[in-house]
Amino acid sequence: MFSGTYTALVTPFTKRGKLDEKALQLLVERQINGGADGIVPVGTTGESPTVGPEEHVGIIELCVAFARGRLLVIAGTGANSTAEAIHLTRAAEKAGADGSLQVAPYYNKPTQEGLFRHFQAIARATKLPIILYNIPSRCGVSIEVETVKRLAQTCKNVVGIKEAGGDCNRVSQLYCALGPDFCILSGDDSLTLPFMAVGARGVISVASNIVSCGVVDMVKHFEHRKREVARILHLQLYPLFRDLFLETNPIPVKAALAMMGLIEEEYRLPLVPMGKENREKLRKTLKSLKII
Repeated sequence: MFSGTYTALVTPFTKRGKLDEKALQLLVERQINGGADGIVPVGTTGESPTVGPEEHVGIIELCVAFARGRLLVIAGTGANSTAEAIHLTRAAEKAGADGSLQVAPYYNKPTQEGLFRHFQAIARATKLPIILYNIPSRCGVSIEVETVKRLAQTCKNVVGIKEAGGDCNRVSQLYCALGPDFCILSGDDSLTLPFMAVGARGVISVASNIVSCGVVDMVKHFEHRKREVARILHLQLYPLFRDLFLETNPIPVKAALAMMGLIEEEYRLPLVPMGKENREKLRKTLKSLKII
């Protein structure tokens, strides 16, 4: 169902710390113009941990309104509370989102049975297609392959997974266990091509906030078996892929967008602006790629 390039959209704030709706609309338009297949608002890159519940839903509603059906909106509606995740997912469905991204519950570190019941409860509460989100470095727990398979077999609307564990071997395991109809999306820009080589269908990308056309082209060339062209694009963009994780995401990507004049460089604590040395590294990379 889902393939191609989906942008993990940042949430722009004004200098007073409020949502910057004009900047958000501009970012959505840039993704449409850049050829992205969809956007993923209010995920990790959208600073979901510091966005209040009403604000969270409001951002999804705005993204759906701004998109006007021109690309898909996969709403980040996961939480470490099952009840909260259900509330946000139902609100996203009501708002007209096309799917839901469900991160593994963080901090409370459930067992595999707990993960299964958590995602099953959410899937039963909505008709939206659900993409699981495996990112053990942030959550302290991994959604094991057998749990993913069990969910896909039990819940028809669990249709895919964003895989951000950094392991090609796991992508192979997922593909062998679930087959070609289950959608695997890379959660790491630098691993998109290796993951696609063993069964992933595309990427939920941080870098496409900056270079949507480049990421879109790279993925499309690989899909169309122009593997060498895709590899060349990967290598051209790799310095950006690398530097966008010099510090905790989304600090570098928001710094880059601010250097481009697209947003204010505003974060919500506990995130803080990028350090001076890393900022200069990022600036040099953006200049070398003629982005600024």
